[in-house]
Amino acid sequence: EFRWEDQFNLALDPGTARAYHDETLPQAAGKVAHFCSMCGPKFCSMKISHEVREAAAKESRGEAIAVNVTPHQTTAEQLDGMRAKSAEFNRRGAELYHPAVSTGDSDHDSH
Repeated sequence: EFRWEDQFNLALDPGTARAYHDETLPQAAGKVAHFCSMCGPKFCSMKISHEVREAAAKESRGEAIAVNVTPHQTTAEQLDGMRAKSAEFNRRGAELYHPAVSTGDSDHDSH
């Protein structure tokens, strides 16, 4: 569990850390929120870490893990673009790595 008081006490200057936190989340609910004002509740590294640990614990106990997948609809334009890139990849030899090509710029070619 993420506890703000522990985080403040780990700071070099707990009083200043507490003041900055209170300044960015002035509402009373913000004082106990399990996220900070930098990334918010939807993308919080502390929240994500907690969820990963929770999922790992469930998995180790043999429990099923729910995965939320947002459906994505690929458009015809996107499919055409992927087909074009695939054809270009195959035309160029279907190799992931190609030798460096000289640009004629001696400053960049020598590095």
